[in-house]
Amino acid sequence: MYVSHLACPKCAATYASEHIIQLCRCGAPLLVRYDLDRVKAAVHKESLMARPPDLWRYKELLPVKQDANRVCLGEGMTPLLPLKKLGPQVGLPNLFMKDEGIIPTGTFKARGAAVGVSRAKELGIEALAMPTNGNAGAALAVYCAAAGIKAIIVMPADAPPIPRGECAITGAELYLVDGLISDAGKIVARAVADYGWFDASTLKEPYRIEGKKTMGLEIAEQFGWQLPDVILYPTGGGVGIIGIFKALQELESMGWIQGKFPRLVAVQSTGCAPIVEAWKRNLTESEFWENAATLAFGITVPKALGDFLVLDAIYQTDGCAVAVEDSEILASEALLASREGTFVCPEGAATLSAALKLVQEGWIKPEEKVVLLNTGSGLKYPETVHTRPPVLSPGDRLPPLSSTD
Repeated sequence: MYVSHLACPKCAATYASEHIIQLCRCGAPLLVRYDLDRVKAAVHKESLMARPPDLWRYKELLPVKQDANRVCLGEGMTPLLPLKKLGPQVGLPNLFMKDEGIIPTGTFKARGAAVGVSRAKELGIEALAMPTNGNAGAALAVYCAAAGIKAIIVMPADAPPIPRGECAITGAELYLVDGLISDAGKIVARAVADYGWFDASTLKEPYRIEGKKTMGLEIAEQFGWQLPDVILYPTGGGVGIIGIFKALQELESMGWIQGKFPRLVAVQSTGCAPIVEAWKRNLTESEFWENAATLAFGITVPKALGDFLVLDAIYQTDGCAVAVEDSEILASEALLASREGTFVCPEGAATLSAALKLVQEGWIKPEEKVVLLNTGSGLKYPETVHTRPPVLSPGDRLPPLSSTD
């Protein structure tokens, strides 16, 4: 393992990586730091091609020491799809989608769970507790089952039913709360204090972000180490966008990439847009969003612990933050499905809605290479599709095809 230490991005305090630790003494998240000179000497980017197509191909940039502690279900190396039909239709001939919907558990949360649970196993942690909007808890439950670690999950009662079933069938201790993820977080915090469980909440441990940063590593590799111009990411807790930025910084430090970073775009719903409002006001942290509500349940996070890191990534890459309406999200979900055959989650569809706005405003230029991050499968959100096909009798004939565009 090439980890050198854990570091606080807020007060610059450092900690030994072999200690079981949650947050910095100042209350900020901790980030894993590597001896990048040693990594560069040990591996060359060209050698990655011979490795298995999962996120562990980047093992030198991950915080798990022993191979035996890796809990792997095949996560990683998801396709980067050129949207050949839709892109030209919306004025973006170089439009791509990174599709996390085919990863184990059906969402990008599997990346964080794989690395976070593997590191917990290596450190001898026996129980992980997490508040969740659904998919992160489901992923944690699955990987904890594979690792032999107990998972305790608290999610809002309004969370989608499929992640709830995933938690239950894998043997996690599942609890529902009549409230938001912030309320679930308070319950988990009390339990952690009472029982000494390890808190796996977003950014309250240093290791899940390391799994999610592999999206950035993969995008760089899949583009032949030539970066796109824009990456749009659906942002709730913000770990994905923080992780992608961290990955790019590490690759640049090793000399694996050169030039300007992609402009990072945080995409939120108008029903819960604390990052967007903070960016509009040029703030370094967001304010709690009251009465948060959106059908893109995964990004219903009224106040993210790592909001200052999300905003820093946006500012440093000359990016922006965009809020879209739920109606726009549903329209984009249908557009991606009908034009490209991709059934994406509402959070992923939100990135297309945001891209369309930014093209209209001239912020994204037609010639630019743009990547949408779809963070999960639409199959996990069947409630977003409403259809009433005609019912035929056995003797009926089908009508002729309707005209298509």
